[in-house]
Order: sequence, then structure tokens, then C-alpha cells
Amino acid sequence: MAIYLDDLDLRILAILQTDSSVSNLELAGRVHASPPTCLRRVRNLKEAGVIARQIAVLDHAKIGTTLIALVEVSLDRQAAEDLDAFETYICAEPAVTQCYRVSPGPDFIVVAEVADMPEYDELARRLFRASSNIRNVRTFFSTHRAKFEANARIRLEARVS
Repeated sequence: MAIYLDDLDLRILAILQTDSSVSNLELAGRVHASPPTCLRRVRNLKEAGVIARQIAVLDHAKIGTTLIALVEVSLDRQAAEDLDAFETYICAEPAVTQCYRVSPGPDFIVVAEVADMPEYDELARRLFRASSNIRNVRTFFSTHRAKFEANARIRLEARVS
């Protein structure tokens, strides 16, 4: 169900998507609203599920090498219960950071982060070779991340007009 977001909500969300650690006082100043209004709006956005969670995005170059695998997965059976079962199965794996159902092409795109190639091989054996419903797996390895953003600015700006 879509939730109506007014201009103030959109300005608040645009700032929080860039830096969710901003203080309520600074947020209020940047969106030109009172601190109590901002606090109430953010609380309402959280309660409505618009703000699902707040996380820290890490710079892997600063904390050690990480191998990022982008994996295309095609299933033999694509009935709703088969898709749901695979999604539940794959999302339970801590190394999986993202999972998307896609169309056309493979059934899923899975993003996994591991320390190195031996760890990926162990993950692939455990996840992809053990399931009887997986028809095909094709993996790409990231050599450079040019951009990683967790915002939906384009959608938010489009809702204002």
C-alpha cells in the first residue's frame, strides 16, 4: 500500500538517505522545520515502514579485502512456492547481502560478500550445489565498485511533481 509523502517528508528522507546519523536538530535546520516536527515526522515514517532500518555502509577497502560475487540463479521449477522457498533459503545465509527476483532471464540475482575465492567456493558448494531445484548458476566477481548508494532519490523527487 502506497503511503502519501508530502514535501517535508521527502526532504527529510533525502537527507536521511545520505546520512542517517544526522541529529534531529541539524535535520530540522536543513529541512526548515521545528525539531519537534522533525522528530514526529521521522517517528511516523519509521512506524509506517517507510524507513525500514538504519545501517552503516562500510568501506571494504579500509577494513580488508572482500570478494563481492554477483550470482545469477535459475531454478528448475518456478511455482510460487518454489520461488518463495529459494528466497527464504538464500536470505538465511549471512554472506548474502542482497537478493532480487528478476525477469526476464535468471530467476534471482544474489549478491554475496566473502573474504576470498576459497570462501566463495565453500559458499557455492553449500548453497547452490546442494539444492535439487537449481538449474543454473552463473557468477560474476566485482573488480571495482564505482558506486554504491542506498537511496531512492529519483523516485522521491518524482513523487513531488
